[in-house]
Order: sequence, then structure tokens, then C-alpha cells
Amino acid sequence: MSIRFLALSIETELDVVAARQRARDIAAICGFALQDQARISTAVSELARNVYNYAGKGRIEYSIEGTTVPQLLTIHIEDKGPGIPHIKEVLSGGYQSPTGMGLGVIGAKRLMDRFEIHTDSSGTSIILRKFLPKSAPLLTPAKVGSSISQLSALAPNISLSEVQHQNRELLRILDELNARQKELISLTEELEDTNRGVLALYAELDEKASHLRRADELKSRFLSNMSHEFRTPLNSIRALAKLLLDKMDGDLTTEQEVQVQYIMKGAVSLSDLVNDLLDIAKIEAGKTEVKPTSFYVSEMFSALRGMLKPLLVSNKLALNFTFPEADIELFQDEAKISQILRNFISNALKFTEVGSIEVSVSVDERDCVTFAVKDTGLGIPKEHLDLIFEEFSQVENHLQKAVKGTGLGLPLCKNLASLLQGKVSVESTVGQGSTFAVSLPAKIKLVSAIEDPIPAMTVQDNRLPVMIIEDEEFEQLLYRRYLDDSEFRVIPARSLREANAMWSQVKPVAVLLDILLKGEDSWRWLADLKQDEQRNVPVIIASSVEDERKGLALGADAYFQKPLLKADLLSSLRELLNVGRENSLEALASAKHSTADATTIPSDNL
Repeated sequence: MSIRFLALSIETELDVVAARQRARDIAAICGFALQDQARISTAVSELARNVYNYAGKGRIEYSIEGTTVPQLLTIHIEDKGPGIPHIKEVLSGGYQSPTGMGLGVIGAKRLMDRFEIHTDSSGTSIILRKFLPKSAPLLTPAKVGSSISQLSALAPNISLSEVQHQNRELLRILDELNARQKELISLTEELEDTNRGVLALYAELDEKASHLRRADELKSRFLSNMSHEFRTPLNSIRALAKLLLDKMDGDLTTEQEVQVQYIMKGAVSLSDLVNDLLDIAKIEAGKTEVKPTSFYVSEMFSALRGMLKPLLVSNKLALNFTFPEADIELFQDEAKISQILRNFISNALKFTEVGSIEVSVSVDERDCVTFAVKDTGLGIPKEHLDLIFEEFSQVENHLQKAVKGTGLGLPLCKNLASLLQGKVSVESTVGQGSTFAVSLPAKIKLVSAIEDPIPAMTVQDNRLPVMIIEDEEFEQLLYRRYLDDSEFRVIPARSLREANAMWSQVKPVAVLLDILLKGEDSWRWLADLKQDEQRNVPVIIASSVEDERKGLALGADAYFQKPLLKADLLSSLRELLNVGRENSLEALASAKHSTADATTIPSDNL
């Protein structure tokens, strides 16, 4: 349903002014705010002026469309002129005319909600539409008729009247701008005060961080020096006690032998404490080196079994090693893994009186190996599970009087696991037992290689660059292993910021994206990427988030829930990039051949 307000003819310059004034009056009746009234009247004035200048005469009609809220104010402007040439260029904003033709059309289009134009050699028809405000009352034919009858007649000196009205509008706008400028000045002063406070806070935090670093360095230095100073006298005590127990200088009485054995046990306990302190100090100071070698799990289990079996002092307790059906080869630091397992098993032997201790190993599809030590001992209360990995912390129980400990074994295991790019975990039930586990990558990659934002590349490497945006180092290592022997080379990025920074350098042909990145909005980044014509490349999502529909709606080309398998990743990349199997093998062979004698250069120099 259309409700007509009024119609005006445009034949003179005064008619152009009248069209503007009536547009403002009708906008006020419709409930538009002052700013929207100015926008509507300006759009009508520009188009009416075009009619007068280029067509000579025309007609404007104002009406309301719709019977429900929100209604539409519709303004129809038509003429019988020669039409508007180059209309497509005009609407795109790319047309420039020495007479200014087209500026009114594109300006009116921007000011209104809907804009339609039809033009040819017989004339031009333009329809402008704007939604009435949500708070505006529903207009009926009766209300419109009553409002029109109350409109005052146009003044004889309409031009002067309109100029005065525009001056009042200009003054009002200047007052608003002045008020906003004062608000901005006040806000700027407030922000400056806040910035000064933040800078002072940062300075204080930097100072405290520096104090903490110095304290940590002093602690590590103290532990290291103390450990070395203790080691010499302890070794002397142990050596002398051993001489006495071996009766090198004559027999001892029974009482003397017991006393010397106590001295020997005390020296051994202190020596173990010193060794643990020294190991922790080395790790915290960053002086512990990872020395990976290739070895088999079965060989390490055999060595551990032979080493720890003699510690069993009761037939009520059994120590069992479950060897894998297919032997597992690792590229890791065997000594440090063995040290972790020895600590786990030693604790299990101390706090398990009856039952068994089971040592096992498993490998998952992500090439992650997990060693587990399960016992049937006392168990640990849930509220103490985090406490046991803190230095010098122990859980009270009735066996502690018989078996002494330092509280450093499990913290050391945690630090060693982190050094090997893994982690420790524990599950325990009081009265039933505990299971301590350490999970590690089967093939460790040195941290220095992982920390580089852009890996060292060779100039002749012709493989297709695929950007892996993943903040977990182990996942980065896994995807690198997946693509090592393929036609794709990995460009690792651990944050969206890092990915944006290196994009222009590496120009990836595809992206593998994780959604759960620390403190970053991967969804928004994906949407922006797909809207950028210069960076619109295939995106594969691999995440633990179950929201495939949202990912595909935002432009992702494939969506996988972790863990992502090697076959799925390669098949998706080849399908999305239209890389055939024959081309894949040729590209891989070419890359291997060209990189054989290539000089490696750091990415910073590219």
C-alpha cells in the first residue's frame, strides 16, 4: 500500500529550493531525527538540481510505503531529458565530468537506504527509499492528510528562508562539533593520564621482573655451587665408610659395623639430594643439553629391569615390564627418559607394599609415545596431585618413616619431560594405587629449529609453500613430519600476527589453521582472509573445536577435527591445489635434486 504525501513540479530554481524544503518537512512528519532530515533534503536537492540543469524540468513525488513498522519513505524523481550517459561509471564512482555531472547521483545513493535508477534517451527515473525510525508511529492515510494540511505555505522569499534555515542547521552542527571536540579533548587527557599510569606500572613490572631474574640466577648459582661443594666431602665419607665396611684396616665390632652402615646410608641419601639439586639447577639455568640418539624401547626396558629388580625386597611385590609387540624405535635422549622412569619406579617401590608395579609403553597416531608406571600402592588424594610436582613437597603417609625422600624427584621428572618437549601426568585413587605417565614425541626436534618463525630455506626449493598456523610446538613438528617427503614445504607460524608478518615473504599456496590460538580470533582472521582477493588461498582447519558448519560458512575449504591424519592432509592439499599424483612426484624429485647442492640461507636474509 502506498500513501501519497504530495507532488512538486521542477521548472525553476525556486522549485529546487522548494523540493528541498518539502523533503525536510515530510522527513520531520515521518519522525526522522535532524541529521536524517538534513540527509534526505540534501539528497533531494542534489537530484532536483540535476533535473533543472540537465533536463530543464521534471517532477518529484513523496509517498509512504508499507502498512507495518518500519515503513518506507519513498521519493520518486523523474524527467524527460536526454538521460545520463556513462551511468555505470557514475554509480561506481569512477566517472569524472568537468561540469560535475554524476556527483549528485552518487551522493544521493550514499545518503539513502535504497537507490534505483533507470535512464535512457527518453528520460531518467530515480527512486529513493529510506526506512522510518523504529520509534516512528505508523502513518495512515488520515494522519498523512492531516499532516499535509498543517504544512505552512511556502514563503514568497523562499530562497532567503532556506538560506536562513541552512545557517541554523550549520550553527547547530558547529555546536555539536564543538561539544564533541571538548569531549575528545577531555578523553585525550584522560587517556594520557591512563597511559602515564600504565607506563609507570610497566616500569615497576620490569623492575620486579629484573629482580626475579636476578634472584632466580642467584638461586641456580647457589644450588650449583652448593652441590659441587657438598659432593667432594660426601664422596670422601662414602669412600671411607666403604673401606671400613670392607675391613681393609681390620675387623669391626658388630655395633661399629651397624654405625658405619648408618653413615653410609646417610651419605648416599645426601648424595642423591645433591645430584637432584644440581640437575634442577642445570635445567633452570638452561645448561642441560638434550642429546638425542636412536634406540629401541625394548633395550631400555631390559636395562631398567636389570637395574631395578634388586630393589625388590619382598615376594609380595612384583615389578613387571610390558614389552611392545612391535619394537618401537625412538629418536630421543635415552638417558633422560631412563632417569624419569627410574624416579617413577623408585617412588612406586617405596609406597607399594603388596601387589604389582606395571611399566608399559604405547604410541598414538600422532607419533607420540607414552610411558606409564602403574602401581597398587597407597594412592594420592586428588587435592595433592598438583602439590607433588612442587620442589621439596611431600604427601604425609605412614610409610614415610621407613622410606625417606627429598621431594625433588617428581619436580625433576616434570622439568626433564618439558626439556624433551613432553609432559608428565598422574592419575590416582586412594587405597587403589597411582599411574604416573610421561608423553613425548617419538622423534624429538631440537628447540632451536622450532623457535625460528620462518625456517631456513633454499633458493632452489621448488616445493609448494603451505603455512601451518599452530601454537603447539608438538603439532608443528607432527605436520612437518607429514609433509617432509611430499611436494609441499612447511611454513610454520605460531600466531596470526606471525602469519600476517611473514605472508608477503613466503606467499603460501594454502593454509592449515588451528582455531584455538592463544588470545587470538581465528574466526575473524579466516573471514578477513577470504575477503582479501590477494590472499584468498585454500584454508584447511584442523582443530579440536566441533563447529564445521561455521568454519565452512566463513570460507574454509576443508574442516578436520584433531587428530588430523597424514593421508587426509595430503589428499586435501592435492585436491584443493589441483596437484596430480604425477605432478606431485615430479615436484618432489625436482625439489630434492635442486636442494642437494643448494646453499641454505636464513629466512631473515630473504
